[in-house]
Amino acid sequence: MSDTYDLETGPDPAALAAAEPESDGADGADIPPVYAVGIGPGNPEYLTPRARRAVREADVVVGFETVCSFLTDAMSVDAEVLACGYRDEADTLAAFADRVADGAAGTAVLMGDPNHSGYQFVGKVQSAVDRPVRVIPGISSLQVAASRARTPMETTTFVTLHKSGDVDDDLARLRDDVGDRHLLVLPRPFDLMPEDVAADLLETTDADPSLEALVLERLTHEDEQITRSTLGELAAARTDGSAASETGEEGSATSTFSDLSVLAVRAPIQ
Repeated sequence: MSDTYDLETGPDPAALAAAEPESDGADGADIPPVYAVGIGPGNPEYLTPRARRAVREADVVVGFETVCSFLTDAMSVDAEVLACGYRDEADTLAAFADRVADGAAGTAVLMGDPNHSGYQFVGKVQSAVDRPVRVIPGISSLQVAASRARTPMETTTFVTLHKSGDVDDDLARLRDDVGDRHLLVLPRPFDLMPEDVAADLLETTDADPSLEALVLERLTHEDEQITRSTLGELAAARTDGSAASETGEEGSATSTFSDLSVLAVRAPIQ
């Protein structure tokens, strides 16, 4: 594994993943790549045939426990599955890298589309393996949310807060564009949930509290739920306190919404 990173001081592994375009295959053509595959929002119907093939042809698959669980529920997986959490992520990626170094075909799996909020994990995989890493896009909950909320991507500002490290620049983009463009936000469990983002926008800008806001939870799943409100109503629903018993995140703010949520704030139709 390459040099370690510190998300407070850098380098951010997402920056490594985005440092340069993927190679065209001309260099190192004899070295098989590791694939970073988006498995969609968790509903098997949204798992693409290309993603299925990358998993089916793998000898070893690595990913977070929830992602691996969705994957194995969606299809039969013959590969060795290395599932991890944040605490054992580095050790699990090291084990994955060892298997790849020994000649195993490796695939990393990510929720949704790796290009939407997945680059930190892509960068960590890239740091771990001595192979080219190729991204196989998937269907993102952001795409589904845009459809449900009718917020065309070309008139929408998308920001992910679902990442480790500093998000001040991301919040600044939301503050700059609220009311002028639609907003699609991936909240961060559990300190920057939809209520927190709404409160921040009203506290730091002159945004209209009557702007239409939707919280879209567990999109494409049987228990999908969409809560329609306004920016002001959403901010007013914010409460402080420990949600450790519900979320496992000690000292986090209490939210009524799932960690699988997307916040949409609609701009007025011009």
